[in-house]
Amino acid sequence: MFDTVANAASVRYRRRVWVNRLMLGLTIGSTAVALVPLVLILSYVVRQGVGALSVGFFTETFRPVTIGVAGGAGGVLHAIVGSALIVGAALLLATPLGVLAGIYLAEYRSGPAATVIRFCTDVLSAMPSIVVGVTAYVLIVQRTRQFSGLAGSIALAVLMVPVITRTTEEILQLVPQSVREAAAALGAPRWWTTLTVVLPAALGGIATGVLLAMARAAGETAPLLVTVLGNNQLTFDIFGPMQALPLLAYRYTEQPFAVLNEQAWGAALILVVLVLGTNILVRALTRRRAG
Repeated sequence: MFDTVANAASVRYRRRVWVNRLMLGLTIGSTAVALVPLVLILSYVVRQGVGALSVGFFTETFRPVTIGVAGGAGGVLHAIVGSALIVGAALLLATPLGVLAGIYLAEYRSGPAATVIRFCTDVLSAMPSIVVGVTAYVLIVQRTRQFSGLAGSIALAVLMVPVITRTTEEILQLVPQSVREAAAALGAPRWWTTLTVVLPAALGGIATGVLLAMARAAGETAPLLVTVLGNNQLTFDIFGPMQALPLLAYRYTEQPFAVLNEQAWGAALILVVLVLGTNILVRALTRRRAG
């Protein structure tokens, strides 16, 4: 009797071991398959774009290319500056709105208004970027009769707000309720508790959400196609047409000149490094905070 029970237990144990190994192998295999496209894209962009990188690529602006005449096409300084101004302005517009909305959703989560805001935020986060761009074109560009970097910033801010909002909400919900109760026991009103106790405790996570939103906005092309128009000159006027790295990469791929095609891959490489570096920074900050 004892031997029969022991044999049955041994059989069940071996079966569980083999099932565990099978599931582990499937998990590792699925992860490897999922990483293949990422590795292929990164390696191809690096291989195509690294040849365009040089000092002049970062310090010069566009120079016209003439058929049959040797020479480069300048650099992408105007696009780098344009991207920095457009994304920076979008960040200034989206951060206060996203953080305040996230605070409201976290601190007044059970109200009907919070439910509506949360639903609208989820819908907006899934909104195609070209729809946001066309809407900005109709409401801003057509009414002002002017393409501008500011119109592109507003379109990007609309895409950034839901990311910042939901991240802020999730981070604030992780702050222990005992912290709020301790502040309330000392006589602090709710708004003061949120501003001076809860918000500082979640500041690192909120900054992480802002970085993720910035990374997404920096690589968007569709909204910029119909709002900023593009500009081959270096300009700091955000109220006029500007150039941006995603827009430059898109436009240069259509050109019949190999040097411009190479610069398009160089601009794509800069964007990939920017997005990848931002995500690595977010991971590092998150891990440090968790530790």
